[in-house]
Amino acid sequence: MLKSMTGFGRAEVTRGETTITAEIKSLNGKQFEVNLKMSPLLKPYEFDIRNILQQELQRGTLDATINVKQNGATRPVVINTELARYYHQAITAMANDLSLPQEDMLNVLMKLPEVVTPASEQMAESEWLEVAKVIRAAVSDMDAHRMDEGTMLEKDLLLRIDNILLYTEKVRELDPLRKDRVRQRLETLLAEYVGKENVDGNRLEQELIFYLEKLDISEELIRLQNHCRYFKDILAEADAAKGKKLGFVLQEIGREINTTGSKANDAGIQQWVVMMKDELEKAKEQVLNVL
Repeated sequence: MLKSMTGFGRAEVTRGETTITAEIKSLNGKQFEVNLKMSPLLKPYEFDIRNILQQELQRGTLDATINVKQNGATRPVVINTELARYYHQAITAMANDLSLPQEDMLNVLMKLPEVVTPASEQMAESEWLEVAKVIRAAVSDMDAHRMDEGTMLEKDLLLRIDNILLYTEKVRELDPLRKDRVRQRLETLLAEYVGKENVDGNRLEQELIFYLEKLDISEELIRLQNHCRYFKDILAEADAAKGKKLGFVLQEIGREINTTGSKANDAGIQQWVVMMKDELEKAKEQVLNVL
């Protein structure tokens, strides 16, 4: 099971004259970050809201908007006269300075921030429990989106890892031919510069063994296959939050690919190594989106 970090969730409930709306958008991120916009009534519950989001969504960069709207005149309001007077003086001075008309000033003042506020900034516990339900419903909706995207990510990652394993087998097939070519090249160079009759066969064999051991890539190929199999095992785990772990395994896969390329000393093998690196980079890009 795999989950993406990107998704969108929305939930809305109307109870009597009150409508509660929660919208959550998520993008990939290394940690958990949330940009929270909410109705002033919810300010006392900001910590609880952030806790709900973090516990349920775990990781990602979130934009969350939670509104509590009174559809009727069931909640009394207070007009901040002093603030309205301050706004009026500032607007009048600016209008006079710019020679602007001042019609409908009252309508403008009533729309300015905090001129009109609810008489009570306290929300009843029963109302908060309703808000919490709506938030969890939006989270559940987002979770479904994350699961859908995670399924697509898993298919793509499996394809990339299977391709790397396939290219590993291609390298393994070329490896014996590479060793023969190295041997032939060294023998030709010695015959050309030293003379075949002057070459000590036993010493040459020892030097060839030493040289070929330095170029041996069999251990790198074994570790590369093991890392790829471990990557697939992690994908099959029930835990949904495994993006970081997959990223670490990809680093190990990249290390073995790079070592294979540096030790290969063979154009044919280098071509397969380049293809492995291409698949690895695509996998890394996808893992950035995994929860």
